[in-house]
Amino acid sequence: HLVLELEHPTAVGGVCDISVVICTRNRAGFLKRCLTQLQQQHCKPSEVIVVDNGSTTEDTQRVAEKFDNVRYVREDRPGLDIARNRGLNEASSSIIAYTDDDTLPDPWWVYRISDTFRDPSIVAMTGLVLASSLNTEAEIIFEKFWPFNRGYIAKIFGREFFNSTLESGPPVWEIGAGANMAFRKAIFEEVGYFDERLDVGAAGCSGDSEMWYRILASGYNIRYNPQAVVHHTHRNSIRDLKKQLYSYMRGFTVAILIQYQRFGHRGNLKHLLQVVPGYYLSLLKRGFPHYPFQYKTLFAEMGGIFSGIFYYWRHRHTDPKIY
Repeated sequence: HLVLELEHPTAVGGVCDISVVICTRNRAGFLKRCLTQLQQQHCKPSEVIVVDNGSTTEDTQRVAEKFDNVRYVREDRPGLDIARNRGLNEASSSIIAYTDDDTLPDPWWVYRISDTFRDPSIVAMTGLVLASSLNTEAEIIFEKFWPFNRGYIAKIFGREFFNSTLESGPPVWEIGAGANMAFRKAIFEEVGYFDERLDVGAAGCSGDSEMWYRILASGYNIRYNPQAVVHHTHRNSIRDLKKQLYSYMRGFTVAILIQYQRFGHRGNLKHLLQVVPGYYLSLLKRGFPHYPFQYKTLFAEMGGIFSGIFYYWRHRHTDPKIY
């Protein structure tokens, strides 16, 4: 934190032209912590939109209505990308920033997002995601082998990154995490909205990385800015971690197949049919026979891959509703 503070300006105030969108469901406690933290921003967002994705109680609405400059919107159709698109359509700012209800944004988060978009060549960005705690085995496994943290050096992802990895499938998941991302609102009219077949409630996840793929395939730049920081609460039990990683790999698989269907880039198929099986075969060998620590989630991950293939096949002609 001291290093980051040394890099921040001495004084910032006012309002940034940013709509913050938080999609949530039945997690009023997490939401309250996140909204409380957002009140501490040095540069205030022009609005905060809470998209309630079908909560079964009124707790989410009650929490949202306690905060100034927070607008509550209910979206009953299940699916994170459906909720993301609803928030996008509700937003009035030129920049749309997304974070999750289980994050705590750093007080400079909104300012650093605004500062990133001073570069007119940048149409989207991600930021640094740090673990809020590492007290359980599940939290440590996630942070060590599935980290949202993409490092402490700023990067530009553009044509060079995309074209140099096209043959083997661009690893767009390296760009960042959906818990800390932002976009120029205008880019959605260019490349389309989030694919509603993906993420929680549908395929599992990867609506964020599939969007980044579309942006890069269209020739635009995305920046990773580690000075835009949020702290994320990881799953703290192996049971919950298995469910999470099952969804991750399910969505990852569907996203790769959608990318191939949309663009015809054969590297996506090569990655799914050659790289991924080779990787999991090596993990099966290394973890045998007891499968401790990292390997505890191995079969959940593999189950997600097979489930993703079947899901894609059933929904390959479903309208993704991106326009």
